[in-house]
Amino acid sequence: MPSVSLGLGELRKGKFILSKHYHNMPTLGKSCNYDGSRSTDPLHCKLRYLSFVNGKHADVELAKSGPDPVLILIEVGPRDGLQNEKQLIPTETKVALIDKLTGTGLSVIEATSFVSPKWVPQMGDAQKVMSAIYRKPGTTYPVLTPNIKGLEAAIKSGAEEVAIFGAASESFSQRNINCSVDESIERFGVVAERAREAGLRIRGYVSCVVGCPYEGHVDPEVVARVSHAMLSLGCYEISIGDTIGVGRPKEIQAMLNAVTKRVPTSQLAIHCHDTYGQALANIYAAVEAGVRTVDSSVAGLGGCPYAKGATGNVATEDVVYMLEGNGFSTGVDLFKLAAVGQWISEELGRPTGSRVARALLAKNK
Repeated sequence: MPSVSLGLGELRKGKFILSKHYHNMPTLGKSCNYDGSRSTDPLHCKLRYLSFVNGKHADVELAKSGPDPVLILIEVGPRDGLQNEKQLIPTETKVALIDKLTGTGLSVIEATSFVSPKWVPQMGDAQKVMSAIYRKPGTTYPVLTPNIKGLEAAIKSGAEEVAIFGAASESFSQRNINCSVDESIERFGVVAERAREAGLRIRGYVSCVVGCPYEGHVDPEVVARVSHAMLSLGCYEISIGDTIGVGRPKEIQAMLNAVTKRVPTSQLAIHCHDTYGQALANIYAAVEAGVRTVDSSVAGLGGCPYAKGATGNVATEDVVYMLEGNGFSTGVDLFKLAAVGQWISEELGRPTGSRVARALLAKNK
């Protein structure tokens, strides 16, 4: 069979193709995705999936920049990082942030959210942001679309990838999107169907996978059920989030043990908030379990407007420093990233939330 070499951005498109066509794939494709005949780390080994290469199944191998295993970072700063800022940030600043992040080597930058300005005023300029950013070939700029109206606006803006979100907590779901968990899955089914018709890739978020600000502990089996439901809607990847940052490595591992029985590790991402200072430890626990996609936010920007106590995302700079030092390749220039984090922090009138960036910047003064 032919061999195709992929970069990070193309691998994500490959994961989309895999999920989009999974139910129509022959046994070979399914077994390569699920059973023990292949490595659980598709980012540094050969992965067979349905590929549009001469109309046949192809043997696809990720192109690596070096001998180290590759880990994909999803930069969520421009969307998840800025959505909760009280001061309205100029569109020009948001565009500049995305363009600067593009220059650091990040392959995925979540750009904005097509939500009602009434509920999230900070994202009211989504259309303007998408029309003004520089879209580097090979880099993906996904957007959040909670409903059909938002999806249609995203399609009009030229988005190639959208994200939908659910929760593993009934109380959080009610307070966040005013419906039950099952109702949210049903609603997003309509959005996912339209997105598939438009040829868009779909990513799913599951919130409160360890703890909920209203219910406390969250059952890992519930997380597994919701994650599988999102996958069934056509999401090529499920980002599982410790929304209020209460998790610890053992709890992350227990949750992943349940989830990976229903969702392949290769289609999972981890999203950790650093409320209790556990984000890096939790991310590494997930990486040790085989997860190879990590959400993070430059300068540690962000939180959740509907999760009291969610003080912020883990800083991308800190994640890069940890992962690169432990033998993983992220493709990100840490010094450029730290400079971007310092710049946006100054724009917002506060110090960077990245400890690594603070150390680097102090050393280079």
